[in-house]
Amino acid sequence: MTTDQVQTVCGLDAAQIRKARAENPKMRERDFAQSLGISEAELAGAFVGYGTRRIEPRFENLFSGLQQVGKVMALTRNESAVHEKIGPFEKFINGERAALMLGEQIDTRMFPSNWVHGFAVEKQDGKDVRRSLQFFDAHGDAVQKIHTRPETDMKAWDRLIGELAFCDQQPGTLPYITPAPVFTRKTPADGVEVQLRNRWKSLTDIHQFHGLLRDLDLDRVSAFELVGDDWAWRLDNGSVPALLRLAAAEDIPIMCFVGNKGCIQIHTGKIKTVMAKGPWINIMDPTFHLHLRTDHIHDVWAVRKRADVGHVTSIEAFDSDGKQIIQFFGARGEGNAERDDWRTLAENLPKLDRAISLGAAE
Repeated sequence: MTTDQVQTVCGLDAAQIRKARAENPKMRERDFAQSLGISEAELAGAFVGYGTRRIEPRFENLFSGLQQVGKVMALTRNESAVHEKIGPFEKFINGERAALMLGEQIDTRMFPSNWVHGFAVEKQDGKDVRRSLQFFDAHGDAVQKIHTRPETDMKAWDRLIGELAFCDQQPGTLPYITPAPVFTRKTPADGVEVQLRNRWKSLTDIHQFHGLLRDLDLDRVSAFELVGDDWAWRLDNGSVPALLRLAAAEDIPIMCFVGNKGCIQIHTGKIKTVMAKGPWINIMDPTFHLHLRTDHIHDVWAVRKRADVGHVTSIEAFDSDGKQIIQFFGARGEGNAERDDWRTLAENLPKLDRAISLGAAE
């Protein structure tokens, strides 16, 4: 059996996947893969040798090389939101558990253990060729994609691909893709409310919040439901589009976080062009694009956490399973207090009554 004949979970080999794609070229990769019952990484793997090369996601080599290519578009998404930033990769800080890319435009938090599969993709689009680097986790879900721009240094781009490329570039699918675990809400332990409130009050930095959840074995929504209105309150589901329109109209700089298990991507700054199209709310600014499925929003919470100066206020949206879709803060430098205009905006978004909130969660 050749590599090209390896069977996927849906019973299609690589050649059959390519044929199906040729018959349906316009559907987005993620949607097309789902229509075949395969992961997006398996779809990419079927095209190795046909415009696609398999590459290794070695962080030190990858990001030092990306710092040489100039302007690109970095895309990070989950099921409900797509976050795109246009600019150069600037300052890379490596780490075994977490790594950072810091820059005026591209700002990410990355978790190397979830960067498992990598591909360099070239795709014909009319007279043009679209080029990208695409990275996926062990389940075949995309963690980040990096697309060239007209200003990209293609010689540096090609050098990087050559450095990262596998020796074996035979076409084939990825039979070692494992199914993603199903996300489930956690059942709070009896009496955890008192511990939660005491720990919450004692926070001195917002990054301590993850340790609080881990220690008390709570998911975010359960913590918000239990901690009380002084620290978290539920908002109307239309609050996120309202937030974007108000921030744009009032020139309030924000921080917008979209992430998955492998990468969290952040925009910091003002937003200008906010547009609705069907279920999507979109930001289409020169260096920042956001595409958010508002029909996937099931819960929205306003949350206060103590910080290095006073407290900060976040707006967080979740899907019907309790998975976080998107998170917003007011733009703020370390050592500075939260902006008054952001706090006013966040605290005046339409609230839901606590009884309604708890009833909806049951």
